[in-house]
Order: sequence, then C-alpha cells, then structure tokens
Amino acid sequence: MIFNARRLSAEELAAVLADPEKVGTLFPGGPDELNLDKAWHGLHYLLTGTTYEIRGDAGPAILGGDPIGPDLGMGPARLLMPDDVRIVAAGLDAVDDATLRASFDPGAMSEAEIYPHIWDDGDDEFDGYLLPNFTALRDFYRDAAASGDAVLLAVT
Repeated sequence: MIFNARRLSAEELAAVLADPEKVGTLFPGGPDELNLDKAWHGLHYLLTGTTYEIRGDAGPAILGGDPIGPDLGMGPARLLMPDDVRIVAAGLDAVDDATLRASFDPGAMSEAEIYPHIWDDGDDEFDGYLLPNFTALRDFYRDAAASGDAVLLAVT
C-alpha cells in the first residue's frame, strides 16, 4: 500500500469535479505529486495518535478529504479543497520535528498494527524513514496552500 498525493490547479479541480472518473488518470502525476511510499500510516499515527481517525488541523493530511472517483486499490481517492489544504498546511507547520519524535513509540505503533509493521526495529525508522517523509509532506502542503491548489490523496 503506497500513498500518493497530487496537487490540483483550479482547472484540474474543475475537471475532476465535472468528471470524477478522471481521478484514476492523475496518478502518477509528475512534479505536483508526492509519494510517501509506505510511511503514510506511521505519519498519520504520529500526527493524530490514532490508527485511522482524523484529528486536529494536520489530521486530514493523509486520510482526510471527501471520496471521489473510482476505487484505486484502497477505495476511492480523497479530495481536499483549497481552504482545507490551507488548514492542513498550517496544522503541519505547527508540528516541529521534536514534537513528532515525541509521538514516536515503536511498541505502541506495533501494538496498533500500524502499517508497514516495521516499528520494533527502533529509532532508525523515525530518523531515516518517517522524518524525511514528514518533511516532504509538510513542504508539499505548504506549496499547495501557497498556490491555492486542491489536493487529491490516494492509497493504492
């Protein structure tokens, strides 16, 4: 299960809203796309403290939005509108690396069955895997918010 997010310009957003079936053609999407590989579930857990619930302003960053289009593997893609993208970007900006690190509990993540089930391997998963992907996620949302873009999310 791989996570991808794609920024949508106003024109792309209008096209997707007019024909949700187009969503399936937008991945891979090139330079406006973010691939978090399998780090998505671990990051969601660190941001929300939950397995799948959406909590807080940063909570929708990975599993938020409204379903749209065909099933892409783990259900349909999810769409965050530009106003929601700005809220998520601000929420992610409020999370610093130390706060994220303090949420990292390998035992709790393993017990909660957070995908991809590698957390008992230790701190290397945080520093070498989760933190770089969090930085990419935060930068992606900053750029999307600054451009007034919508964001399309998919776990495939």
